Amino acid sequence: MDGFLLVNKPIGMTSHDVVYQVKRKLKVDKIGHTGTLDPFASGLLILCLGKATKLQSLFLNLDKSYEGTISFGTHYDTYDHTGKIVETNGNKVLEKDLEKALIKMTTTYFQDPPMYSARKHEGRKLYDLARQGKVVDVDPREVHIYAFNMTSKLIEQSFDFYTSVSKGTYIRSLAVDLAKTLDTFAHLTRLTRTAIGSYTLHQAKTIDELSVHDLISLETYFSNQPVVVLSEYMCKLVRNGVYLDQRQTTINRDFIVKDEAGHMIAFYQMIKENTYKPLIIF
Repeated sequence: MDGFLLVNKPIGMTSHDVVYQVKRKLKVDKIGHTGTLDPFASGLLILCLGKATKLQSLFLNLDKSYEGTISFGTHYDTYDHTGKIVETNGNKVLEKDLEKALIKMTTTYFQDPPMYSARKHEGRKLYDLARQGKVVDVDPREVHIYAFNMTSKLIEQSFDFYTSVSKGTYIRSLAVDLAKTLDTFAHLTRLTRTAIGSYTLHQAKTIDELSVHDLISLETYFSNQPVVVLSEYMCKLVRNGVYLDQRQTTINRDFIVKDEAGHMIAFYQMIKENTYKPLIIF
């Protein structure tokens, strides 16, 4: 069973919990997810099964979309309502100022991760350090905020939002950074991931609904990839993991290798001009 499943993760479960339950339900030996969703969050989680586990990195680089709720006035150590209150602020945010701040935040900037996150510092995950009461400096990461919009009125210092962001963006940090521009504090009270690349939450199913028939096969996933057809001799080398170069193709992107009978042999990534390495061999 090689391919991908689109799961609607419920609130209260870790991403690992989802992997475990789907693994047990479908009796799959090899399974992994393509990007953690916090337990308090819900929404789209893409699982890789079988040989597709080697393709997890392809999803990590995709843009993502979310909707949720931000509340002003209180700062939590986790940047969401599940943590401990660190500070409060009585400054009231006006809706007109919030609208201007959201436009200002729709940009590229360097974002600091929350201490309660899976980012690593000297080989250790930040949330492990945070649970020990340690705070460390981590290099900020450049992120792109493509959209950041209100989807409700500002009511009792809370509002609903939609955002579309680049890889590596922490929405909890986005809420905190938004509040800084308004001279107050903020935290997430709700978060739902609605899209990863071209895959949307509307396509996903709950764990109870999932079946083997929902599997997106490798053939379907790669159906729009460029194809390089190689001889039987070269396909034998490909199955042994050989790198390819301009002697086989000069294509300037990733591609599928097929044999002369049309069977998929491998997926190759371009690592530099005219140099390609196999990411997965079928």
